[in-house]
Amino acid sequence: MTRAEPVLHQVAGPASQLAVWEWAGAGPTLFFVHGNSFHARCWDATIALLPDYRCLALDLRGHGRSESVDPPASWRALAEDIVAVAQQLELQGAIGIGHSIGGHTLTIAAATVPKAFRRLLLIDPTILERERYVGARTEEHFSAKRRARWESPAAMIARFADREPYKRWHPRVLHDYCTYGLLPAPDGDGFVLACAPIFEATMYMVSVAEASNPYREVAQLPQPTLVVRTGAVERSPEAGFLASPTVPNLASLMPNAHDRVDQRYSHFLPMEGPAAVVQELDELLSLPETRDGQA
Repeated sequence: MTRAEPVLHQVAGPASQLAVWEWAGAGPTLFFVHGNSFHARCWDATIALLPDYRCLALDLRGHGRSESVDPPASWRALAEDIVAVAQQLELQGAIGIGHSIGGHTLTIAAATVPKAFRRLLLIDPTILERERYVGARTEEHFSAKRRARWESPAAMIARFADREPYKRWHPRVLHDYCTYGLLPAPDGDGFVLACAPIFEATMYMVSVAEASNPYREVAQLPQPTLVVRTGAVERSPEAGFLASPTVPNLASLMPNAHDRVDQRYSHFLPMEGPAAVVQELDELLSLPETRDGQA
């Protein structure tokens, strides 16, 4: 299934220009936010399965085609970017879909501008236990040493195809991740990652900054929300990024949320199962307006 190529918009954020990709559609608006080190076009395989919807996908600051900037001191700054985009695009009643850091920051944004979003699908939104938000880590995250320069997207695909976690991914998602996750190198020699390794690493380091704590907004979130946690890989030191980082009782802490555990996929559910995102979206749309079913 194919859709017309999206239109790229540049929106002024609080600290940088932000890229928003738009796929035309007559149906309701879906607003997608990706995870750390990824980009908006990682949603292409999912969006291809949703031809009747208008779809918007944001490149978070420092990612994709958004402006390259210094990393912020907390995840809250990225939520402020989402708020700015929602306001400038005059979003009203969109359905928000966020994965990992995208789900975390979408939670904060949707509580801040509730009229912009009418329902939320949070896919492993990396909202940690409340007590972990005590201050940014000081040790450098290993992702700072990630390979940044590539000869071509094809070379990156070939390198990752048989490696974790990429070997679990839908082939189209791996293709899009590499194709749109690289930019021509400034010196003209090949390509470089659109999300610089130091930006990615810093985002992991500040994930537990005090300002990254979303629990004020978690308690205020009014929209019907589906929290999807992944269960194919159990938490362990060896599991790394594959295990779900989301606190197990998150949905119960939200005023109007439901919890689902998907045992088929790792934390990278949108990359492994685009069709599963569509299934979870259908589940979200079937939820009552309030958790107890009372209008």
